[in-house]
Amino acid sequence: MANKVPSLRLIPTTGKLLNPSKSLSLASYHHPLPRVSLSLSSAASLKLTTSRKVVAMAVEGSRDLEMSNLTALSPLDGRYWGKVKDLASSMSEFGLIYFRVLVEIKWLIKLSKIPEVSEVPSFSKEAEVYLQGIIDGFSVDDALEVKKIERVTNHDVKAVEYFLKQKCESHPEIAKVLEFFHFACTSEDINNLSHGLMLQEALSSVILPAMDDLIKSISLMAKEFAYVPMLSRTHGQQWSKLKLQPASPTTLGKEMAIFAVRLSEERRYLSETKIKGKFAGAVGNYNAHISAYPNIDWPHVAEEFVTSLGLTFNPYVTQIEPHDYMARLFNTISQFNNILIDFDRDIWSYISLGYFKQITKAGEIGSSTMPHKVNPIDFDNSEGNLGKANAELIFLSMKLPVSRMQSNGSLITKCTNVQRDLTDSTVLRNMGGALGHSLLAYKSAIQGIRKLQINEGRLKEDLDQTWEVLAEPIQTVMRRYGVPEPYEKLKELTRGRAVNEESIREFIKGLDLPAEAKSQLLKLTPHTYVGTAAALALAVDEALHL
Repeated sequence: MANKVPSLRLIPTTGKLLNPSKSLSLASYHHPLPRVSLSLSSAASLKLTTSRKVVAMAVEGSRDLEMSNLTALSPLDGRYWGKVKDLASSMSEFGLIYFRVLVEIKWLIKLSKIPEVSEVPSFSKEAEVYLQGIIDGFSVDDALEVKKIERVTNHDVKAVEYFLKQKCESHPEIAKVLEFFHFACTSEDINNLSHGLMLQEALSSVILPAMDDLIKSISLMAKEFAYVPMLSRTHGQQWSKLKLQPASPTTLGKEMAIFAVRLSEERRYLSETKIKGKFAGAVGNYNAHISAYPNIDWPHVAEEFVTSLGLTFNPYVTQIEPHDYMARLFNTISQFNNILIDFDRDIWSYISLGYFKQITKAGEIGSSTMPHKVNPIDFDNSEGNLGKANAELIFLSMKLPVSRMQSNGSLITKCTNVQRDLTDSTVLRNMGGALGHSLLAYKSAIQGIRKLQINEGRLKEDLDQTWEVLAEPIQTVMRRYGVPEPYEKLKELTRGRAVNEESIREFIKGLDLPAEAKSQLLKLTPHTYVGTAAALALAVDEALHL
């Protein structure tokens, strides 16, 4: 029996398209976008073919989703589906087809509102409601119908046009103007707007909210641990067995605040990136438009149309929108991810030092052989997926802005130059993977943060054993009051010698300093020598860009 195509369950949302010219704020134009979750029909069967054997497996009832997870080629569509599925409605092929349908219909409606295009009279309210209904009611069955047509046309955008003609041929008013679907358009006019809308929806509904949740989680750590003193680490040198060279103390909260602010800065840059669109025909000059209606200001019409979708209009293009904004967008996400890698590694190190314990769940296993182990698996998972995401994001940002001139035949001198190649077409289909691994990493980091439990005793232990960190304030005060060779004196006291509270205090008492200065130094401990760390941590919200 032939395999059945997996069915998709749709859940409507109230998400709105974003207007990047308003820093990704909600635009007035919006649509109900379907949410997509995967499940196989109960009668479906899957076959796994390997070089050695063919295994036939029946998929039934409650095992449908588990089976689809086991047979997915990508872990994003399998093991991690539950964490990334919110991206599917916008970044999947279903999402791409949906937005193509939306753009084609909106363009036909736009033509009906241009008086000079008399061949497309203004639509009645009923006709516009019918067309909008195709958008609002677009289903997986509709998408499958488009794919069925594509198997004949071998052209995905043309399949959308034919699908819409079929949908509207029974409507007496719209049937008269079917040939104005895709009027004067090149496929890239439809595709670039669709890709822009996909990215807008993914950013507004999924990626930015996940970034915000992550930043807020870290900023809460900053405030909660604002007054918790912690030994800083430096230069990767061993202080004692398995301990790094100590540096001046800080507070745990202030170190968390640094990450929250760094991440929020990149989040702000991302929100300010303008998502652009073009609608200028095969080579960007409105050649076909002008040949049909020479008296219409087509650049102005195109700008009105693109901005009506919540995108920023790009007037200088070839056949394609050059994707520079995409490169900027993906580079910004990549930098956000780099900062999060830094955070993941620091937290991993704090856990290994014993500064954090991890809250365990009944039944969970940390190691298959060592029962006592609790691995920092969430931060490992986050770091690994950030690396995978960045590999794809960097490739996208490097590849997409580069498009060689494409000819329609074997000799450039004899052919029409359409100012592009088609490599971006297949590459753009991989945006969902890059965003999916990023989203998975954000959620894993948040999950890991929720399991952390501070071990103040361990933090105190390290501070109690590192009185040498007070060498910095002592020699600085000595400089103020003109004590000769302060650095050298402290170097002699601290290097290669055991330093403790008693030796530090004896050294201070022997200094030729004013009584008040000496008294202040004698009050210092590794626990109190933290400067403005607590104040910086407590003020973190004022520095965030959310």
